[in-house]
Amino acid sequence: MLSRTARTVLVLEDSDEDFDTVQEALDQAKLPNALRRATTGDSCLELLQRSGAPRPAFVLLDLNTPGLDGREALREIRADDKLASLPVVVLSSSSSPRDVDACYRAGASAYHVKPTRYSEHRELLIGIFRYWLGSVVTPEGKPVI
Repeated sequence: MLSRTARTVLVLEDSDEDFDTVQEALDQAKLPNALRRATTGDSCLELLQRSGAPRPAFVLLDLNTPGLDGREALREIRADDKLASLPVVVLSSSSSPRDVDACYRAGASAYHVKPTRYSEHRELLIGIFRYWLGSVVTPEGKPVI
């Protein structure tokens, strides 16, 4: 049963093309959740820490963004007691073992490498949305859809 007040997904993504793919994947997953976009780590943190702002279902985080990048945003999220349990899913073009290890050490909930082919990228995103919005129980015990 779907909730009438589906929680948003906060997406840290500076590429318009990649964000469009994220939106298309969510639409194709047929879930009622909406996206909220940040293009820098600073704006991502601002949205998360804004007083009275609803908590997103999860954060989909690109690592390579201008200003404060996704790596630092992840560290800041995990250092904030109010946000520490928020699921953070990394989706990056980097397949570097160093980046993967650093993100898990910093508290990433999952790490995915962006496929270069559009169809594979979209399918990966559909799977991420269906998993994180359709079957995961959040720390608050609230449904995410």
